[in-house]
Formats: sequence, C-alpha cells, structure tokens
Amino acid sequence: MLARFAFCTAVCGGIFSLDFSPRDFYRIHIMNTAIGIMGIVVLLGIGYLLSENRRAINFRTVGLAFIIELILGGLILYSPVGQNVLLVMADAVTTVINFNNAGTKFIFGGLVSDKMYEVFGSGGFIIALRVLPIIVFFSALSAVLYYLGIMQFIVRWVGGGLQRLLKTSRAESMNSAANIFLGVTEAPLLVKPYLGSMTRSELFAVLCGGLASIAGTMLVSYAQLGVKMEYLLAASFMAAPGGLLFAKLMIPETQETADESNAKPVQENRPANIIDAAAEGAMNGLNMALAVGAMLLAFVSLVALLNGLLGGVGGWFGLPELSMELVLGYVLSPMAWLMGIPWNEALTAGGIIGQKVVINEFFAYVNLAEYLRGDAVVAATGLPMTARTQIILSFALCGFANFGTVAIAIGGIGSLIPERRKEIATLGMKALVAGVLSNLMAATIAGLFIGG
Repeated sequence: MLARFAFCTAVCGGIFSLDFSPRDFYRIHIMNTAIGIMGIVVLLGIGYLLSENRRAINFRTVGLAFIIELILGGLILYSPVGQNVLLVMADAVTTVINFNNAGTKFIFGGLVSDKMYEVFGSGGFIIALRVLPIIVFFSALSAVLYYLGIMQFIVRWVGGGLQRLLKTSRAESMNSAANIFLGVTEAPLLVKPYLGSMTRSELFAVLCGGLASIAGTMLVSYAQLGVKMEYLLAASFMAAPGGLLFAKLMIPETQETADESNAKPVQENRPANIIDAAAEGAMNGLNMALAVGAMLLAFVSLVALLNGLLGGVGGWFGLPELSMELVLGYVLSPMAWLMGIPWNEALTAGGIIGQKVVINEFFAYVNLAEYLRGDAVVAATGLPMTARTQIILSFALCGFANFGTVAIAIGGIGSLIPERRKEIATLGMKALVAGVLSNLMAATIAGLFIGG
C-alpha cells in the first residue's frame, strides 16, 4: 500500500512541477522535485511504521487527505490564481494587524516608531513592544468574531467540507477546521459535547489537529517578526488535512463512531455583550502575551547557559563551538535536506527545526527572523540564508508540535473530559510525532512548488 502513496506522490508532484525554464534551472528544479518526493515518501513511511494497526488504515481517507494538502500547496504556491487569492488574504490580515499600531503607539509612544531603527539599527525591534501587544489585540478581535458567530460559521463550513471529502467524523473534522484559527485548547471547546464519546482514533485526531497547527493570535505575531503572512496562512490551511492525514495513518479508526446528529456544541459562560466579549478576549490575550514573554526570557537564558556548558565541555575535546543548535542540526540535517533545503544550509535549518520541537516554535521563529532581516547572525557568518530555505522553514516551524504544548494539550483537553485524562496522556507523545510529521510534510510540499 505504501507503494501506492509513492506512485501517487510522484504523479501529483510531477504534474504540479512542470516547468519550461532554461535548461540549467530546469535541471535544478527536477532535482529539487525528486528530493522532495523522496522526503514525502520518507515522512509517509515513518507514519506508516509507527501505525498502531496497519491493517486498519483507511487508505482512502489518508490518500485523499494527502491529495487535498498537495492540491492546496500547488494552488497556493504554484498557481497564479491561488497566489493572488492568498496575497489578497494576507493583505487583508496585514491591514487588520496594522490597526494594532494605534493601540501600541498610544501606550508606548515613540518606543514603537521607526526612529528606533535609525538609532539602534536591528536592535530597535523590541519583541515586548512590537510582537506581544498584537496577541492582546487579536485575542480581543477573535473573541468578538466568536461572539458574533462568524468564527463558528467558517469552522462549520470548512469542517463540513473535510467531513464529506475524507469521510471522517463531524467532530474531528470540525476540530481540524477550528485549529486553523484557534489554539490547541480553544478549538476542542467547539466540539466539547462530542469529546466524552469520541473513539481513541477521534481523540488522537483532536490532539494531532492542535499540535499540527497554530492559533491565529500567534500567526500574526510571527508575521510581526518578519515571516511572510502568505506562507503562514498557507501552512495553517494545509495543517487541517495534514493533521488528519497522520492521525488516521498512525491510529486508524477501529471502532464505531458515536451518533453526532443530536449533539449540538454549546458555549458556556457566554459574554453579556460584544463589549464584554472584547474585554474578556483582551484579558485572555494579556495572559497569553505575558506567558509568551516569560517563556522567551527563560528559555533564551537557559539555552545560553546550556550552550555555555556545552562549549566549555567541547573545549576540552577541541570543539569550543559545540552548542545545542549544532547537535540538533547534525541530527536533523538529513531530514532538512529531504525537505528540499540545500545541503550547505541543512545543518543550520536542522538546528532551527530542533529548537522548534525541543523548546517551541516562537523561539525558533525568533532565530529564523535574524536570517529574514539579515541581522547580526548573517553579518557574523557572511552566509545569508537563501529564499528557498527561508520559505521551507517558514512552513516547517508553523505548528505547536513541541514538548511544552503536549503538556498544555493534556491539561487543557483533560480538564474537559477528566474521565479520559489518562488516555489523553498516553496519546500525547505520539501526537507530538504526528504533529511534527505534519509540519515537515507541509514544508516538503512547499519545497516542491517553489523555485530553486
């Protein structure tokens, strides 16, 4: 059966990758496509080998999920029409984000003006003032959209499409759609009435959906770091079928799903009015922003301490440059190469991907941003990162799949169905692997459709 996937991948990849460029560029493009196809086969193979019950895998569901993700990648990254639609969406989101500037300038004044760059150069970009406030604003906006029912309408529309195409249950399809906009603990609230009666496979799909995607509040924060909004949006939409793909590959459905026709999601503690919704969203966003800031401060310092220790120990053996990034880079560089990243950049890319899994995606994006902006790291090494690698990494990092978020997911979803908390805990690490594979799959597909 795995051979069918390889054949389907080769055919679809070949169709989307047709190029009539000059000969040299064409050869490079063909080579990148071949490497990308190998990467896709390897990722599917890993998921297949980790499957709990290979005989029970519904290859129709898994295959269609892959094809949907592949088509989304092709339309968004290769088709002029898809690119234009995505750019319109990105511009719309960017316009909304810019309204946040009114609030930040009112609070922080000249500290968020462009004059900061004139005085301090790249040091004028202060994360606490330029990135964290957007979390508060967007959290309030999301709460308003949720109160008005707009968010639920979009989720039902996208989730219904996934359900009809993939023949997955209504609850897991809606959750996957909700994860395009909501976080790992917020999205399950939309399907809370279904959680208690979910099968093991459905519950795993809920976990995978959260870990394979990012919340809208965080998406706009990454854009503020310099990551292109169109790539973040593309990765978010591709995460919906991608998460279901590896969920149904690694823990296929073996039980009868519950009848969901009579269960209707309800919203507990509904805000009194739209003002109350905005205020509640702002306070939730503030808590999230404080948590992100504290996390970054702590982890950047701890990583610096760890690198100092590794460098000291490495110095005894003639390796004073030994660091966590270097170790992770060597471990993950082969996978980075299979994703389509040039070999001379695979070590750096592998280190950044490793940071995303071990620490979190925000920390990894902060480090990637130095390459996107051409900051000190580029000046020190003299090796700017190619656009191809920047794009692939933008996709690879776009997901909550890390150890810390697994704990958050277990605690958050476990609080909704405490009677199944232990079962959720046993699924946590496997969901982490599925989420990472989903992120790497989106990045590999992106590598198929971008130029060499």
